[in-house]
Amino acid sequence: MGIGLLCLIPIMACSGPAKNATQSSSLHTSSGTSVEEVEPTYSSNIEVESSASPSASPSASPSATATPTRLRVKVIEKRGHTNSAFTQGLEFHEGELYESRGRKTESGISVIDQHDGSVVRWMPLNDKYFGEGITMVGDSLIQLTWMAGKAFIWDIKTFTQTGTFDYDGQGWGLCFDGTALIMSNGSSSLTIRDPETFAIQREVTVKNSGTEVPFLNELECAKGRVYANVWQTNNIVEIDVSTGDVTAIIDASGLLSDEEKDGVDVLNGIAYSQTSDTFLLTGKLWPAMFEVTFVPM
Repeated sequence: MGIGLLCLIPIMACSGPAKNATQSSSLHTSSGTSVEEVEPTYSSNIEVESSASPSASPSASPSATATPTRLRVKVIEKRGHTNSAFTQGLEFHEGELYESRGRKTESGISVIDQHDGSVVRWMPLNDKYFGEGITMVGDSLIQLTWMAGKAFIWDIKTFTQTGTFDYDGQGWGLCFDGTALIMSNGSSSLTIRDPETFAIQREVTVKNSGTEVPFLNELECAKGRVYANVWQTNNIVEIDVSTGDVTAIIDASGLLSDEEKDGVDVLNGIAYSQTSDTFLLTGKLWPAMFEVTFVPM
């Protein structure tokens, strides 16, 4: 999510996704130039390799309410991060670390060095867009925007724009579980979407022991669960997306020193590494990233 002025109104007013989505036309650019949105009639040609996942069922049946496990982060390694990056999405793909940045005139996608956070490759968005969460589907990277109702589709290797998806409401976080896209809009609702058309397949309300959990932000699909930053908190929730139940609450407080907290924004950015079976965490304008595992309190 973008800035801290949103959702001072009741949370239901923050609900964004609609029941359908359309696609728009392709635009090819050379790497390093910003792009304009383009209008209708595009077929994304995103190839999806199906696999079993929690989102595959067409409907979720209520489960018995259970108390979530309480976990904390255990730091394996502290790494550098560019403190001018307003991090909105973070994801590993084939050994490279991708980051989406937000704020108008500063938004874009990048490959960053996973050890020091320096930018290896960069593609800015047009200045009118506020970048949000990202995820990968096949050889494509999909990037949400906050208020524009537009998701951009990029070729991962060239950072050439190959198409767009349109959606209603706000875009916050996005992840792909191997079968479906899962999207947040700042409310307690997640929408499960077709990765080829972006159409909503179903919605699920996220609850902690029966109580809705609002302000779901950046998402990461990993280990058959969805992990979500909860905006304006140091908590990450682990979600069973088939039911919406929070199965664990991870306390990620205390990562930054008092000196490092000066000028930073909220915790935001979760990337899972299958190679090391660890998570990489950071935040908006943070000077550091942290390789962590989740352990009992």
